[in-house]
Amino acid sequence: MSWKPLVRLTELAEERLINAILDGEFPIDSNLPAERTLAVRLGITRPTLREALQRMARDGWVEIRHGKPTRVRNYRQEGNLAVLAAIARRGQYLSSDFVTNLLAVRLLLAPTYTRLAVERHPVEMLKYFNGYTQTADAPQAFTDTDWQLHRQLTIASENPVFTLILNGFKELYQEMGLRYFQLPEARAHSRCFYQSLLDCTQSGDYDRIEAITRRVMVESLDFWRKLASFSESSVQE
Repeated sequence: MSWKPLVRLTELAEERLINAILDGEFPIDSNLPAERTLAVRLGITRPTLREALQRMARDGWVEIRHGKPTRVRNYRQEGNLAVLAAIARRGQYLSSDFVTNLLAVRLLLAPTYTRLAVERHPVEMLKYFNGYTQTADAPQAFTDTDWQLHRQLTIASENPVFTLILNGFKELYQEMGLRYFQLPEARAHSRCFYQSLLDCTQSGDYDRIEAITRRVMVESLDFWRKLASFSESSVQE
């Protein structure tokens, strides 16, 4: 027997409401329909709707006002990491600069968690780096390797916030990684990065590890911008 997880009506209602907000059916600062009307539209009971709205209010999608209609909040300014992760899972709603902004955040975080990981767990990280340098020259292999690398680095940094942030973008990371690593120069660039991490860890040069990681993240961001620009040009043609 194939066991599939049941989708709760609360989760389904939340999913549909978030999609409606992102679609613009319920714009920022607008009011949602009356509870009774909205429950009928979604095909759920009012208690189920209330539970879904409570979850959405917790994450910053809506503001529940007693005695007044529920307001759609400015989730870009008032939302939390759950909002960011929800948008990242919905590729059709990503703005053209979303991935660029995400990589810019990685540029700020990666040098720190990489240094912390190597300082605190040098022997363990040496094992990982040595394996990463042997990655097969294929987009899927590099996508998987790069994800595993950054995840292991965040875990070894012993700061769980880094890992939680990264985990929120797993699906998007896989999608954009396959595009990014289609470029042979991107694969070569990352292979050099893995080798540099291995060499610096062996020598205990932690300052250089941080500097190299920062430089490579900048260069990766430039690669992505060029790739995005090329894709846009191809579509226009």
